[in-house]
Amino acid sequence: MSAPALGKKVPNVDILITGNVQTSLKAYAGKPLVLYFYPKASTPGCTTEGLDFTAAIAKFRRQGCQILGASRDSLKAQENFKTKQSFAFDLIADTDESLCNAFDVIKMKNMYGKQVRGIERSTFLIDADGKLRQEWRGVKVKGHVDDVLAAVKEINK
Repeated sequence: MSAPALGKKVPNVDILITGNVQTSLKAYAGKPLVLYFYPKASTPGCTTEGLDFTAAIAKFRRQGCQILGASRDSLKAQENFKTKQSFAFDLIADTDESLCNAFDVIKMKNMYGKQVRGIERSTFLIDADGKLRQEWRGVKVKGHVDDVLAAVKEINK
């Protein structure tokens, strides 16, 4: 499956979010949505990224923007991660990789000299109409949330 193209509607994928809520991406229409993918719950980079989004949550909310984090972790792992770090947004347990595949974020990566399938840290900005407005792939955590917030402000102009 190919990733959604800029300016085109994103696929409506069914998702399971923290709180054991079965919903879909379409349920988030009407407001901008930041959908970010991270490799693994409770790891250093992923924790920092989530904490950075949480620290800026009031700024995103002032822009009417929603945030969702996603990884292939189980719902239990996502619940524990969200609770332990006090994230101010829900996390998606994409255990069947349907959301990851829809956004083409699973890549071959080198880990300790071995090739493994894993999530490439990526963020997608979806507008209120469900269209992809911006994407960041191969994200470096430091400063990333500021870049995303600037893009949200830009689409709200």
